[in-house]
Amino acid sequence: TRHTQINVGPNTTIVGLRGATLTGLTLMIDSADNVIVRNVTFDDARDCFPAWSPTDGESGNWNSQYDQVSVRRSENVWVDHNTFTDGDNPDSAQPVHFGRPYQVHDGSLDVTHTASLVTASFNRFVGRDKLMLIGSSNTVGPDVGRLNVTLHHNVFDGVLQRLPRVRFGQVDIYNNYYRLSGEGFEYAIGVGVQSAVYAQNNYFTLGSGITAADLLYDWSGTAITTRGNWVHEAGRLPRGVDLVAAYNAQHDPDLSPDAGWTPTLRTGPVLPAPLVPLTVQALAGANRLPL
Repeated sequence: TRHTQINVGPNTTIVGLRGATLTGLTLMIDSADNVIVRNVTFDDARDCFPAWSPTDGESGNWNSQYDQVSVRRSENVWVDHNTFTDGDNPDSAQPVHFGRPYQVHDGSLDVTHTASLVTASFNRFVGRDKLMLIGSSNTVGPDVGRLNVTLHHNVFDGVLQRLPRVRFGQVDIYNNYYRLSGEGFEYAIGVGVQSAVYAQNNYFTLGSGITAADLLYDWSGTAITTRGNWVHEAGRLPRGVDLVAAYNAQHDPDLSPDAGWTPTLRTGPVLPAPLVPLTVQALAGANRLPL
């Protein structure tokens, strides 16, 4: 950790020059309010010593410690126009030990431990497995009333799960572009304990074998609001889809279509979903700002 973790202090702005890349490193934003991170490529924040967790899942799993960016116990954090990737070291290329893939990466951008008022905008997440965990535990406690996060105009390209996975927080997800494919795909938005997700005008392009019913996952949550989202399934024309209805048609128990709140803290108009792919792909990611 001493060699790979960069601790970011409060009232700090990090702006990468063109081509700026952090390889094998973690930005830790812990107890640090008022932080901005822009225009950086985060590449391969690998854990050289993953831990075997025998009780994780039916047969155990390998788990890594380091996120590319971790936000904990902090407020007013803006993560904008960055790229998150595993580069030439994807988890899919790792060997298998104890019957499970030797996973050397954790999240791209995790928001946990009572952090709140976090915005991730115009970022590009490419070819990763676990992406964004909002809330680190199912235990009811200090996270209640916290973990309020906005995700807008991000590209999720070839990523497999936690896009995001949410516990407790009010999370506003709008105008994001999802390009999802591959045998390892698990779900897009995870509905966790006491979560209140509002997903509006996002666009999902789905590879073979993935349908609109696969986009949500019930992690012991009860409700999610989905409005104006479009889905382009392989072999079908793009269309507006009620994501909750699509999920409920194939899964039990049903999710409620009302998360109980409406977002008010947004900048600028919300794009119609059909305009999202072209607009967001042109603007999201590092090296798109005029620096």
